Amino acid sequence: MVLLLVCAAQFMVVLDISVVNVALPVVRDALGFGPAGLQWVVTGYALTFAGCLLLGGRLADLYGRRRVFAGGLALFTVASLVGGLATSPWMLIAARAVQGLGAAVVAPATLTILTTSFPEGARRTRALATWTAVGIAGGAAGNLVGGALTEFLSWRWILLVNVPIGALAILLANRSLPAGDEPGRGPRLDVAGAVLATAGLASLTFGIAQTRTLGWGDPAIAAALAAGVAALAAFVVVEARFARAPLLPLRLFRIRAISGGNVVLLLAGACFNPMWYFLALSMQDVLGYGALRTGLGFLPHTLLTIAVGMRLTPWLMRYVPSRTLIAAGAAVAAAGFAWQSRITPDSDYLTGIFGPAILISVGGGLLNTPITTTVTSGVGESDAGAASGLMNTTKQVGGALGLAALVTVAGSQLATAEALAAGYGRAFLAIAAILVAAALVAPVLPGRSAAVRDSSGGARVPT
Repeated sequence: MVLLLVCAAQFMVVLDISVVNVALPVVRDALGFGPAGLQWVVTGYALTFAGCLLLGGRLADLYGRRRVFAGGLALFTVASLVGGLATSPWMLIAARAVQGLGAAVVAPATLTILTTSFPEGARRTRALATWTAVGIAGGAAGNLVGGALTEFLSWRWILLVNVPIGALAILLANRSLPAGDEPGRGPRLDVAGAVLATAGLASLTFGIAQTRTLGWGDPAIAAALAAGVAALAAFVVVEARFARAPLLPLRLFRIRAISGGNVVLLLAGACFNPMWYFLALSMQDVLGYGALRTGLGFLPHTLLTIAVGMRLTPWLMRYVPSRTLIAAGAAVAAAGFAWQSRITPDSDYLTGIFGPAILISVGGGLLNTPITTTVTSGVGESDAGAASGLMNTTKQVGGALGLAALVTVAGSQLATAEALAAGYGRAFLAIAAILVAAALVAPVLPGRSAAVRDSSGGARVPT
């Protein structure tokens, strides 16, 4: 029941990152968005989600997993209701921003609940494999669900569908999650660290997101990025010297599984998160697919990734070191993206989408569960939320950085289907190169587990 509950919440949170993409033209016409305002339906969610993940992760450590999980779900559900009933652009954008805040609380809490409910070993591996596969399925299904709901019901249902799911999840959380994890009177939240981390990540995410319309040389972009870097530098100083209960305990980075694993996760996030953006555009702009057909085109990616991630990879992890699987998965996915880069307007579905999807999905399925297991291993219960928040933050920041850079690689002044195919092809080749780099970094990760205690003196950590 715990696994079902956290997977349902994770699916809902990840789904809402991409579910609005297909519906954006309808939303624009329905609410009267201007050309510059429409992007904030997507960016408003991404900005608060990425900026508040570290804060959301630490809340579960300090105030109890059940309480924080249910509170985040309630915030997300109410925001979904308001967004689904929105009558103006500002109302929808504000609702999406609050949705992102709720998601930033729920996403790390789901992982924290898993890592503290299942001890390290085969059971945790299977649970994390399921959680990872469901998250990937949520991202892939967003385009399909959004297209179907928009075409057959209304664009409003892409948000309203969260209301009954969220209400049921809150009810199950209060009945299923143990109350024993609710802490007594303990250290207060690191407010200074929370403000600096949220401001820094939000500024970076804002600056990166705006490069798509303003370009890297715009003074506003430079100011946002400089402010983000300065805030994050101040955050490190506060965490190291002043915080009694740090938002992100820096001792975690002494664990090689966490420091090295998050580097690989950053590179992987820069590849797999932007993948959906470029694949959706390739199917619509190059192959001429409609919204619903594009959503259906993602089914192989979803089904293969789930099959490999939930069934094959946990079995392989009994016999093959995680770092080997991570390197192999990155290499196989890189080959798939190299194949994907060859798409043209004359490509059919089998050679233009399905063939590359096999390699991309197998590679992603081999990589995702071992890297999730790696970056959450060797952490005591008191720091589980911080490690989960760090993992989610790394993935989202990697995705934002990757998308901004890849959009620049693809080019912005493209008109014909042939030119679009060439631009998207360059982006897919760049993704392949980043995954090769991830495969080369993977051997520095821990191999076997040993009974070595971390710097806090509690958890057993990999060596």
